[in-house]
Amino acid sequence: MGNIMSASFAPECTDAKVKYDDCFNKWYSEKFLKGKSLENECTELWDEYITCVNTALAKQKIKPMLDKAREDQPFSKEEIKADVQEHYERTGK
Repeated sequence: MGNIMSASFAPECTDAKVKYDDCFNKWYSEKFLKGKSLENECTELWDEYITCVNTALAKQKIKPMLDKAREDQPFSKEEIKADVQEHYERTGK
């Protein structure tokens, strides 16, 4: 089933993750980078995968803790943008 990066943290979500990854990589390389499409054509597959992940998080009783942490310490868009910029400046990626 591909490399270790293909596996989801929740084994029951790995097939959905692989489908999304394959779709996204194909869209990104064959359309987005060539200026043929700006709209991610794989959002339905992403929704299926993230729904599976959220279900697994809930079953493992992790989701309520994540939701509480996000409520207690929300990230603003500015903080996220600054973190991405800092990472890029540090790594060049």
